Amino acid sequence: MTSTTPIGYPAQVTPEVISLLAAGRLLGMGRTKAYRLAKAGEFPCRVLRIGGRYAVPVRGLRALLDHTNEGGSESRPACEEG
Repeated sequence: MTSTTPIGYPAQVTPEVISLLAAGRLLGMGRTKAYRLAKAGEFPCRVLRIGGRYAVPVRGLRALLDHTNEGGSESRPACEEG
């Protein structure tokens, strides 16, 4: 039996960026609002323009989501190094 996982790579690799639509949904907004905010430069975290597409760095999104959870019962640092 052979493995489909390339040698030297972890079994689960997380992406460095996700789509604007996915980031918007994580923040509780719809497609139209996410694109409108990104175009106006007002999206709550950093947005990259790559060609004709928008991409959101996962690190910034995590920092934003962790920051908004600080008031809850599970407090975590706003920014994780690594």
